[in-house]
Amino acid sequence: MSEAKVPELPTTSWAVLGMLSHAEELSGYDLKKWADWSLQFFYWSPSFSQIYAELKRLEKHGYATSRTVLQDDGVRGKRMYAITEAGRAAAAQWVNHAPVEAPVLKHSVMLRVWLGHLAEPDRLRGILTEHIDYAERMRKLAEMDAEGADENPDWAYPGAVLRWCVRHYEAERDFAKELLTDIAKLADAPKRPPRSRSRKVS
Repeated sequence: MSEAKVPELPTTSWAVLGMLSHAEELSGYDLKKWADWSLQFFYWSPSFSQIYAELKRLEKHGYATSRTVLQDDGVRGKRMYAITEAGRAAAAQWVNHAPVEAPVLKHSVMLRVWLGHLAEPDRLRGILTEHIDYAERMRKLAEMDAEGADENPDWAYPGAVLRWCVRHYEAERDFAKELLTDIAKLADAPKRPPRSRSRKVS
């Protein structure tokens, strides 16, 4: 497949298509579970509405197909989705040839600390303590999911990324602990009046 034949789709489309490439068939519910199991640790977890919107887009481009499978009661049905050969080729084209966007860090906790001179000390410590707990919780979840991925040889690459996520959240936790120590020292330091800075204009 030539690069020109691959349409410009949002990254979420490729993420959903990529999840489909790991299985023969998946429902929208399955895809949401997979996103929560893996994608949320390093990218994000799309909502059900976003997943179904992307599945419609992928079907429109011929990258996925769907069929209705009856439940055990013989009345209710669920829609199952599968990647097509064209979809697999397009996903491979995107992985190998599309420009890689630089990661964008939007760290709301660090923004609060950056504005720490305006913060109440107890509140600032509370924000960092909550973030440490969050990072440790995410580390444990990623570790559990990495161990689960190790049980299936087909999930070798997701497993490798999940192990990276374990190290990432471990570092995030430790950095936040160090920052908590730093702001404790700042709180004990004598207050200095703000200095005005003038810029020379040539």
